[in-house]
Amino acid sequence: MNHQHSGSFEMSESAVQIISRGKRETAEAAAQAIDADVALEGATYSILEEDEDAGIWRIDAYPVSRDEADRLLAVLSAFDLQTVVEDLMDADWIAMSLSGLPPVRAGRFFVYGAHDRGKVPEGTVNLRIEAGAAFGTGHHGTTVGCLEAFESVLAGEGTPQRVLDVGTGTGVLGIAAARTGSRTVIGTDIDSPSVRIAAENANINSADVTFVEDGDLSHPEVTGHAPYDLVFANILARPLIDLAKPINERLRPGGTAILSGLLRSQEDEVLAAWEPLGFRVEQIIHHDAWSALRLVKAD
Repeated sequence: MNHQHSGSFEMSESAVQIISRGKRETAEAAAQAIDADVALEGATYSILEEDEDAGIWRIDAYPVSRDEADRLLAVLSAFDLQTVVEDLMDADWIAMSLSGLPPVRAGRFFVYGAHDRGKVPEGTVNLRIEAGAAFGTGHHGTTVGCLEAFESVLAGEGTPQRVLDVGTGTGVLGIAAARTGSRTVIGTDIDSPSVRIAAENANINSADVTFVEDGDLSHPEVTGHAPYDLVFANILARPLIDLAKPINERLRPGGTAILSGLLRSQEDEVLAAWEPLGFRVEQIIHHDAWSALRLVKAD
């Protein structure tokens, strides 16, 4: 791998973006290594196919500190990837990157930002989501996959009455449930700014959702409304494995779990934690390197 930058990373007023390119298998392995690194638990990155004809995949990472950047570069250096570090001149890189993103259509859902208010179609469930410092604008492959899996639930089984959204981020999934008729929707996140941003987004969308800061599903708001008909968990592979039993305990027999935040290469590892609990796979959705799994709990 070639580091096309000089010396160690220096955090300044301008943020940076780390871009790595290579073959799909290599990029997926590098993304899996980022997920597995405890020091990078909160790192923000994406992985997608950049050039189908050439078979080139790309990882974009957005470190928030010099330590995180150095750690990302150390992990990526173990793989045969071409890596560059570029300045992001605008300190608010999330807002900047979103300003150019088009709206997203997933089933009946249309997810858009304030800059696309004039493009909202008729006959769709329109969700205006502002990212702030939270993850989950609707543009990421994991979020789109969850919305598509949720569309399958709505079309096949109807509206789930009680929904839990684990790792809610911007709140987009919980808001989607509330906007399609779910009576009780609880969203959790380990990050207090995400809880605040999700609540603001729910207000923007006139969606009745309760958001709480919670890492192990023990919050009274979470346990008090169990058992749930449907649980979203758009997090990462390791938390999906660690939370399999707590989520199972809070889901009714015959209920649905929609899992994402995992790479295609991590499907077997995640399912190995869920299938012994009595879950069967109903649907697998792929977007770029990401998977979304729709599982049904045994009656």
